Amino acid sequence: MTQIDLLIAASSLLALGMLTASALMGWQGWLALKNRELEMHRMPPELEGGSREGMARIEIADLKERIRKLEAIANGVDL
Repeated sequence: MTQIDLLIAASSLLALGMLTASALMGWQGWLALKNRELEMHRMPPELEGGSREGMARIEIADLKERIRKLEAIANGVDL
């Protein structure tokens, strides 16, 4: 093997290493971006001093009340 062949092989190996390192850095940056996006969409554990479960119960009770009123209207009962 001549010196030219060794130089080409070493240069190719160095270029491959640099491409691999830059691809890895890009992948880590993309993962960090997606992680930040997920954290931004995460709901806070408490809303207005109450828990999420409490808010859900209130919303369910409100929906049940609305359904009761709509059924009464459908049956012709005055509230």
